[in-house]
Amino acid sequence: MKVKWLGHAAFLITSDEGTKIITDPYQSGQFGLDYGKIEDAADIVVVSHEHADHNYVQGVPGSPQVVKGDGKHQVKGIEFKGIASYHDDSEGSQRGPNNIFCFTVNGVKLCHLGDLGHELSDQQQAEIGEVDVLMLPMAGTFTIDAATANRVVDRLKPRVVIPMHFQTKKCPSFPVTDVEPFLTGKKNVKRMDTTEVEFKQGQLPSATEIVVLQHAC
Repeated sequence: MKVKWLGHAAFLITSDEGTKIITDPYQSGQFGLDYGKIEDAADIVVVSHEHADHNYVQGVPGSPQVVKGDGKHQVKGIEFKGIASYHDDSEGSQRGPNNIFCFTVNGVKLCHLGDLGHELSDQQQAEIGEVDVLMLPMAGTFTIDAATANRVVDRLKPRVVIPMHFQTKKCPSFPVTDVEPFLTGKKNVKRMDTTEVEFKQGQLPSATEIVVLQHAC
């Protein structure tokens, strides 16, 4: 299966069979995001919460089925598990709810944290379980910052971490940090010059590896 970073918190996950999943599609131009329009068609769109930089389903080609909310959702043979969390560290009083989504594609377990804004509880950690590929916000202001993200990684112990929701040249006015504070002092960092990476069951790193992708849009 392949994971392509479109930009912000939007990824395109493509199974070996060709099923296409897009996470948290953004509306270009919202909140200072200048990422281009998403042109990849999808069979399924996963939405962590109802903000315009994460829920622009109508902008995704292909008439996809939409997955939202906590609990289990079965779509096109793939089970999506939504885990309730918050967009801030005050139980949603500032920015509302957020759903973490876990799903398995071709034997690789993915976890997209959405706009997680707090430390994981023991219950949330247990519900997430083992993770192969973690899509992680880590740039502060609207989500957890680098220090909190480090603690989340330490708890979940994923095989691969893909940072998301950080400042790039496509969103210079978006009030978050770039990826560098999260990478400081870390080993096993791969800075890719590509937008997409392929993962196969049984061929994942034994120690946590951070993969920094280029945005596609």
